[in-house]
Amino acid sequence: MEHKQPKLEVRNKQLIEKDGFTFKDLNDNGKLDPYEDWRLSPEERAKNLVSLMNIDEKIGMMLINTRRMGLYQEDKSKTSHDGVLDEGIVEKGESIFATSKVYGTTHTIENRHLRHFILRDNFSPSETAEWINTMNEVAEATRLGIPVIVTSNSRNENGESIFGMNDAIGIFSTWPGTLGLAAAAMGDIKNGGDASIISEFAKTAHKEWNATGLRKGYMYMADVVTDPRWQRTYGTFGEDPEFIADAIGRIIDEFQGETLGKDSVAMTTKHFPGGGPRENGFDPHYKEGKWNLYPTPGSLEKYHLPPFRAAVEHGTSSIMPYYSIPSIKKSVVQEFEGEDIPFEEVGFAFNQYFIEYMLRKKLGFKGYINSDSGIVNNMSWGVESLSIAERFAKAVNAGTDIIADSNDIENLKAAVDNGWISEKRINEANERLLTEMFALGLFDDRTYNSPENADKVVNTPAHWDTAYEAHKKSVTILKNSNETLPLTADKLEGKKVYIKAYHKETEHAATYTEQALGDAKELGQFQLTDAYEEADIAILFLQPKSGTYFNATPGLLELSLCENKSLKALDGTPYTETTLSDLEHLNEVIENIRSRGGKVIISVNVILPWLLGNVEPLADALVAGYDTFYKAQLEIMAGNYQPTGVLPLTLPASEEVIAVDQDGNCVSRNDVPGYDKDKYMPEGISYAYKDSEGNVYKLGHGLQY
Repeated sequence: MEHKQPKLEVRNKQLIEKDGFTFKDLNDNGKLDPYEDWRLSPEERAKNLVSLMNIDEKIGMMLINTRRMGLYQEDKSKTSHDGVLDEGIVEKGESIFATSKVYGTTHTIENRHLRHFILRDNFSPSETAEWINTMNEVAEATRLGIPVIVTSNSRNENGESIFGMNDAIGIFSTWPGTLGLAAAAMGDIKNGGDASIISEFAKTAHKEWNATGLRKGYMYMADVVTDPRWQRTYGTFGEDPEFIADAIGRIIDEFQGETLGKDSVAMTTKHFPGGGPRENGFDPHYKEGKWNLYPTPGSLEKYHLPPFRAAVEHGTSSIMPYYSIPSIKKSVVQEFEGEDIPFEEVGFAFNQYFIEYMLRKKLGFKGYINSDSGIVNNMSWGVESLSIAERFAKAVNAGTDIIADSNDIENLKAAVDNGWISEKRINEANERLLTEMFALGLFDDRTYNSPENADKVVNTPAHWDTAYEAHKKSVTILKNSNETLPLTADKLEGKKVYIKAYHKETEHAATYTEQALGDAKELGQFQLTDAYEEADIAILFLQPKSGTYFNATPGLLELSLCENKSLKALDGTPYTETTLSDLEHLNEVIENIRSRGGKVIISVNVILPWLLGNVEPLADALVAGYDTFYKAQLEIMAGNYQPTGVLPLTLPASEEVIAVDQDGNCVSRNDVPGYDKDKYMPEGISYAYKDSEGNVYKLGHGLQY
């Protein structure tokens, strides 16, 4: 086999020559070890390196922790390398994930031997590349010269910043939210095309990540939405398992390539075996949501597993299990490939059947298992009675190879010292983790990346143009009475247009209104007015919000667009809920304009399957966006482009179809997608919303001009 010499760069170690080739002498011993030999396979190199590592190095390798950049550190005396690395110490309990003391970057790499880090900061591509380079410089100087690998959640989708989901927005080419990508792709499919817009998205994002040195993504959610109250709906591709499987396959193919190589960005597909079947929307980031329910025969295999099967077939590098526990009490027996599934009531990262049997043995998964953040501390569902060291042992023995958002080397070491985890199992986990790093070229010519090139690649105008096209394609026309849209030049002649955005937080509403007005001025197609009393047309952008990511709401998550609505908590205590502020003003505007024969166009930001019963009747035209740019929506409204987006999920008809009885049972099945819920609804009740024009807001609905 012919070998091509990679271009190697060292900053702290030496290069050595052998057989006419150059290699890095990463352990400084003056000779070529198999792990330093780039001619060997990643597997051979990983095996050799593991044989040279001591137990502390192996334990450090099995933890991945959030790591801040030096630029984030306000106290510059707590930084090193000209402010690039954060050397600050976070005491235990100071933040949600500081479940044990967090040390400075250099100490963490040199003495705690961690090599996997999660980036949540949002600085420029060149600054990010410089930071990763500097960490690798520190790592190169250690005993074995093992490099670091940095992972992140999605960085290419528009939305509001949410820790752990949308950590970074607006730096990389900015596409609509995941639901928006689904709306655009499904629209193309409906019009006789395919989901290649998803491939385009992944291809573009891949170039940006790769150039920056971000070689690992906690992406994407392969979860199928089946419970409408699940707060994380907006991070999914909707409710169609077949479509999601196709999208996930395309994403893995574009980010990773045919096989994992030195230009790949390795994917972590999440959250196995699907986070959709919630108990009435509550999420396992908090105890109220720790159960996955399967009340419907065959639902797990039919609806929730197909996207993960696709992920395995396309060779995803790693898989992240969800925090939740499969509930025996609230489920019927589920089958997998003709066999009954034994439900052990522990979180999926502790669940040997799901990881070792279903994923590895039956589905043939070859990569590694990356737990979700905080499973040995805050979210240790089903194993709360175990000590932290025992939880580590339970997860690792169940097949989890790396524990997320932890630097608790002490408790993992205690589990090993007590003989609860075998050295063989520790070695196996390390070999899996290191095989990925070798395949990505991190030990060879991809340790360091050019910061200048990172900025150049991310700022490629074509990337941003393709992203903008996706925004336009995502726009979904739900209702269009009397051909209100498009607002062509003849319909706008002599007409004044009032534009305003509404949000749960009024200060956000002001910012968004400014943004929408700026976009409208840029388009130059509307004669704008600040006074709705003199407007002939109102374009109103609604951005409702409900619930939070890390805390349960007192009662069920509210899906109606409401302000100060009186509700009852699960324990019967009264409380009020607002999902959209300034509703009085909204109604005033609508009433005024309609009383004068004007037209009202309402756009709703669909990040959850909202109940639209109190808004839809007020609109002459109703539009859905999915963290879609206002400018793209305005272009569709003005008729510059034919709308093609469709709903990626079904919007519920009313409170009645998602009502929950006193025993916690929902009228519509928690584990069945909206398009199939009618099969299980009580007689005479239909799940999907039907508007005043007779349009049914189910999966795939979207009007054209």
